[in-house]
Amino acid sequence: MRLDVVTIFPEYLAPLDVSLVGKARTAGRLDVRVHDLRSWTYDRHNTVDDTPYGGGPGMVMKTEPWGDALDQVLADGYEAGAHSPVLVVPTPSGRPFTQELAVELSERPWLVFTPARYEGIDRRVTEEYATRMRVVEVSIGDYVLAGGEAAVLVITEAVARLLPGVLGNAASHQDDSFAPGAMANLLEGPVYTKPPEWRGRSIPDVLLSGHHGRIARWRRDEALRRTAAHRPDLIERCEASAFDKKDREMLSILGWSPEPGGRFWRRPETVEE
Repeated sequence: MRLDVVTIFPEYLAPLDVSLVGKARTAGRLDVRVHDLRSWTYDRHNTVDDTPYGGGPGMVMKTEPWGDALDQVLADGYEAGAHSPVLVVPTPSGRPFTQELAVELSERPWLVFTPARYEGIDRRVTEEYATRMRVVEVSIGDYVLAGGEAAVLVITEAVARLLPGVLGNAASHQDDSFAPGAMANLLEGPVYTKPPEWRGRSIPDVLLSGHHGRIARWRRDEALRRTAAHRPDLIERCEASAFDKKDREMLSILGWSPEPGGRFWRRPETVEE
């Protein structure tokens, strides 16, 4: 996979050289190229922004630097043999970034990121490149950052770990929270490793039992418990078929009841204020 990032803060992307992403780059599974947007400015102040039409606070990133930069990045990529680019635009007004979208992007051969600063990029840039390629506007959460570089790091790590050969165990991501295709998207439960006792705290006995069926059931129950506590919305939108008899028993213990249609809802007395 090829990945291009155009930014006014190339140094912000230094973490792309470490951890899984760095290993993927070293192994040749991920070709990351970071470009300084100011290289496509032509005034002595290297200006990339201007005041917004219609008034209002903040500044807007200009069309000319972005257009020239993207034209060059795309031309270089095509010349090097890359194809089928997807323009990824990190923005608080984009679609939520999910594991499903991470999987979708990991199957594309070339991603081009446009992390913005200030009040964002002149809308005409997105509209222009949407006529040439697929554009995905993505939000990593319901909050606002100073710029989109942090979102690039988040998205890249989520995507890179899905590439063949990046994880030591190829099946590791199949059990992730939110993994597409799961019967119910539950949060993962707690995990433990050696030593068996630490500062007076021991691990659950079931994990030492060697009984794979009981261990699997315990992990499922803990996933239900954690999801009910932290992300009840995930349970509320699950189809009835996502839960077996034991799941239903655990949900009942946790204060959930089935609707006539089969989906679960929290009984009022169990809802925390």
